[in-house]
Amino acid sequence: MVAARRVFEGSLPLSSLPRLRDALHDAGAAAGLGDPGPVRFAIEFDRDALQVPYVELRIEAQLPLECQRTLRPFLHPVHVVQRLGLIVDEADEAGLPPDYESLLLAADGAVRPVELVEDELILAVPLVPTCPGSEEVAVEAGEVEAMDEPQANPFAALAALKDQATKNN
Repeated sequence: MVAARRVFEGSLPLSSLPRLRDALHDAGAAAGLGDPGPVRFAIEFDRDALQVPYVELRIEAQLPLECQRTLRPFLHPVHVVQRLGLIVDEADEAGLPPDYESLLLAADGAVRPVELVEDELILAVPLVPTCPGSEEVAVEAGEVEAMDEPQANPFAALAALKDQATKNN
């Protein structure tokens, strides 16, 4: 595919990506978000100026997530452009240009486009999803000071008993 400079374009329903489904809000359509639509992708195989074989992924999707501030569902827009250097041995990774991620090929050299798209979407899910426009929780200065005050050590009484026992021996 690299030698032929192949390009594949298409779309997939989110439901066809089982590993990604666990990170998504499952009631997206029921919550009034509407249909998030399909995942659109383009996958291009080629060689760069240094003759490094690569696959470039362009992915667009709307992922239904749950906001961790409001606990409401929202659609998170994802636009991915990623270039993966194709390597056959882990030692080859050091020879890739700095802006490439590596893709270790299987022994048969097969590339599974759906898995590549799913992997990139999993990486695009934020660690803590928050919907745009949700306000940060404000902590008052008095609350911060109260949190910073030293708390009584629950083991202080035990330490006193231990000291007293040590003095008696």
